[in-house]
Amino acid sequence: MNHNQELGAAGEELAVVYLTNAGYTVLSRNWRCTVGELDIVAENSGQIIGVEVKTRSSLGFGHPAEAVNPVKLRRISRLVRRWCAAHRRDPNTARVDVIAILMAPGRDPEIEHLIGVES
Repeated sequence: MNHNQELGAAGEELAVVYLTNAGYTVLSRNWRCTVGELDIVAENSGQIIGVEVKTRSSLGFGHPAEAVNPVKLRRISRLVRRWCAAHRRDPNTARVDVIAILMAPGRDPEIEHLIGVES
């Protein structure tokens, strides 16, 4: 695993802990289909949430959330609907969230949860 993969995996782990502590139930991690992959699928108050996790070690290439552009958001939205269909869940309850994590060396991670991000 290279540095970026390790950083991404560590960020996803932090995101799962964050969501669980916030009262969410994690239903799937790294769910794949022909359209792509969802980092996390969670549920909160009956709503299905596709969570895209972006982790960076610095702001040198911008804020982690900036990497989630409208094209990526549309793909994630399609993936969430596919997940709902595969798991017999109502896609009308679905939304997309982004969890942006800054893991600067020597500092505590900074986690930002963007709820209901639209494309």
